[in-house]
Order: sequence, then C-alpha cells, then structure tokens
Amino acid sequence: MLTSPFSESSFPLICSSMGRIPILRDIIGIIKDKASQSKAALLSDPKTLSLHLALLRATTHDPFAPPDPKHLDALLASGDTSRASVSTVVEALMDRLQTTRDASVALKCLITAHHIVKRGSFILQDQLSVYPSNGGRNYLKLSDFRDNTTSLTWELSSWVRWYALYLENLLQTSRILGFFLSSTSSSAGKDEEQEEKVSSLINSQLLNEIDSLVNLIEQISRMPDSSHAEGNLLVEEVAGSVVEDYLSSINEVSIRVGELKERLSCLSFFDSVELVLALKRLEDCKERLSSLSQMKNALFETVWHSISEIKVQIGNDGGGRSSMGSSKNKVSESSRYGERVVKLADSVKFSSIRFSF
Repeated sequence: MLTSPFSESSFPLICSSMGRIPILRDIIGIIKDKASQSKAALLSDPKTLSLHLALLRATTHDPFAPPDPKHLDALLASGDTSRASVSTVVEALMDRLQTTRDASVALKCLITAHHIVKRGSFILQDQLSVYPSNGGRNYLKLSDFRDNTTSLTWELSSWVRWYALYLENLLQTSRILGFFLSSTSSSAGKDEEQEEKVSSLINSQLLNEIDSLVNLIEQISRMPDSSHAEGNLLVEEVAGSVVEDYLSSINEVSIRVGELKERLSCLSFFDSVELVLALKRLEDCKERLSSLSQMKNALFETVWHSISEIKVQIGNDGGGRSSMGSSKNKVSESSRYGERVVKLADSVKFSSIRFSF
C-alpha cells in the first residue's frame, strides 16, 4: 500500500490551514472544465459535438461528485445511433482517460466505461470490448497513474489503478463467458439459459470459466481501503457498482459449482486438482469479500457450502483420481467406443452427468 507523501509542512504557502487547498483546486478544476468545453465547441465536428460535451461534463475535475446521470444517459443514448457515432464516443472516452493526469477525471472516465458495460447497448459494449486491442495498446493499463496534487488525489490515484485493472478483468471475463457480466441487457431470464449452456460445456471450458470468474473476484477483494475517503460520493459510486458485479459473479460461480457437483465422478485427476485450486483461491477471498458486502445473502452461503462439499468429496476420493488410468474407467457410459478412443471420449463426452444414459 502506497503511503501519502503529504503533510502540512508540504504546503508552506497555506501554513497550517488545509481548507484553502481544495477551494483553490476546485476553482482551477472549474476553469479547466470550462476551457475544455469551449475548445470542444470550436473544434469538434458539429455532428458529434453534443457527445463530446456530454463526455466532458460527465468527467469533470470535481473530486467529490460522481458523473451526473443525465450526462451518462446522453452518452449511453449514442448506442442507439450509428456505429460511427459509437466509435467516436469510445475513442474520445479512452483518449480522455489516457491524457488526463487528474485522478478525479480518470476515475470518472472509468465509471463511464463501467456504465457502458452495465447499461450500454450491445454496439457500445462491443466497441468498448475491442477497443483496448486496437493497435496493440491497452488503454486500461494505468498501473503507473499518480496524481500527487493533494493527499486526496493521491488516495484517488490508488482507486484509479485498481479500478482500471478491475475493468480489464471484467471485460476479459465477459469475453470468456460470452456475455457482459452484470449487464442489464442480458440479465432477463439469464439464469435458466445459463444453466442450460453450462450443462453443455466440456470440463475444460467450464473450468476455464470458473478460473476467470475467480480471477475477477480476487480483483474485487483487492479493492482499496475506503476509510480514508469516507463520505466521498465518487468513491462510493465505484464501490457500489463493483459490489453489484460481485453479486453477479457469485451467481455465475454458483451455477458452475452446482454443475461441477454433478460431474465429480467423471472429472480427471488433473481437472480435480485444477478445480480444488480455484476453489481454494476463492475461499481465500472470503473474509475480505464479507467486509465489502454486509448483506446476508442466501446465495453466498450456498456457494461457500457447495465449495466445501466439493473439496471434501474430492479429498475423500484421493484428489479426484489416483491416476489418469482410473479416470479413464469412469468416463460417461454414453461413450461406447472402448479403450482405444477413451482419450477422445474424455474431451467430447456430455460433461453433465444428468445427460448420461
């Protein structure tokens, strides 16, 4: 954890009074915001001017207030227009994120990107998803971001670094799952569809999805300590959105863990080991995650109970299988080709035991 390099002696011009620092900085921020909007009015294409202004107004220099919902809505509405307009919005958003050295602006750019994932149209989500790979540059790589203007911006900088990495993980997980996690556009009736899809996956695909979800949840558990920014609505906006994603992630884990409980008898030794390691990583996050969400959610208890059950069952079976040979003897009965094709059967059989004959 980086410590703040600031102290009262760091600001001799202000003497012992710290109150004037945010006031002066707020004034400078307002001037910068007005200047940016004036510049956009002069230089932007008239067809996309309203979108550029909405972006600038959503990502101001105010270190305490989250983006105004009406400006976010204006940006999200671009998803119902042409692909060219959508591309302009995403490009302008990422350019602003990469060029700013202000922690408040950067954090609001990331919040805007998160809103696109959660509430944007498919075309907006798609453009955001592929944009980091354009030209081989990762526009969410902000591991070196530092704003040491004040102690607050130094604190917000840690949130910028963490949040950017979290969103990168969120997009990667969404690619692997085949849908945008926690997106309102794909949530209706999704659980039943997901259970059906998951039951058709082969073991390696299912384990890959679980590994990706665990990676995401691990990143959630590394959320910075918000005690130093208590009462800051900007930080609360970030934390609240990510906790919502945590609920969605746990739900997806629950579906896949439930499916794996049905498959334990046909998991190979190596698959069993991979599963146990993933579940152990998830359990290691439990204490930290419980402090993020105080809700007594029955889903959480079901997931943790299922994880414990699976680990016990695999442990009682000697780590899933004592050898690859024993796993070959437990291939689904629907594979009727004998030992000469057992390796192929292990990869293409119906993975769910519910479909065995």
